[in-house]
Amino acid sequence: MKSWYILLCAATFTLAGLAQAGSVRQDNETELKPTGRGWGEIDLDHAAKGKARTTALTTGANGINYHGGPIMLGNTNIYYIWYGNWANNTGPAILTDLAKSIGASPYYNINTTYYNGSKAYVANSVSYINYTNDNYSLGKALSDAQIQSVVANAINSGNLPNDSNAVYFVLTSADVNATSGFCTQYCGWHTHAKIGGSDIKYSFVGNPERCPTACAAQTVSPNGNAGADGMASVLLHELAETVTDPDLNAWYDRKGYENADKCAWNFGSVYTAANGAKANMKLGARDYLIQQNWVNANSGLCAQHYP
Repeated sequence: MKSWYILLCAATFTLAGLAQAGSVRQDNETELKPTGRGWGEIDLDHAAKGKARTTALTTGANGINYHGGPIMLGNTNIYYIWYGNWANNTGPAILTDLAKSIGASPYYNINTTYYNGSKAYVANSVSYINYTNDNYSLGKALSDAQIQSVVANAINSGNLPNDSNAVYFVLTSADVNATSGFCTQYCGWHTHAKIGGSDIKYSFVGNPERCPTACAAQTVSPNGNAGADGMASVLLHELAETVTDPDLNAWYDRKGYENADKCAWNFGSVYTAANGAKANMKLGARDYLIQQNWVNANSGLCAQHYP
């Protein structure tokens, strides 16, 4: 088994990436806005107008602030886009089971501590709806714009519905790279875009088989597929951030860290699965090793479940 990796976030930096972003992370005076990639950046619009980001509607007593943007209410739907070659790989079964079992779980219940300006709370309700396959339609090296096109093409072609209360996950096989920094600056990210007239939330989750020392916590994994098991942890990290900060203007702290960023690569108490791998929760019939999430209650803390 590989030693544990101390990384900053699911959309994580390597040491080189941290050095590049150090000037932003060390800014203790200016509140940063989230990027959906695990680090904050200066809000240039506010800076240009000479305004500090003081729009939080909560005091931050729980370690995270609400900034007025929307959250995802009611049931959240999940759609998968399997990009690349997933033939003869157990990943689709592992991650489909994950999506089918995360709703109503104690882990996902952490997200119910987040609310909007009307005090409407995130619901512990998630449904896996459908998937589509994409056989390298845009090649094996994807820019951020191309990843958005993968999502748009799946919706506009009718392969997946246009659903504004959903998260679309682009899940790539190990031979696919995301050129804006997969394996060097992040393992996954989330954002949103106007697609087919709707505000569509989507996420990129790369395959840690491409860079296990950067994006996987262990090489012997609970379900016998280190790539897919590593993706499971990143996927739930991005799901938690998307439902609580879908448009990157709702819940985050002064550093621009969203809820799951505050607990990135913190797994809490672990146990040993039947194959010797480490795990920290059972979802459905499977064991997983999942990064913790930030509870927005009491004084705030990283946890595996709520309450």
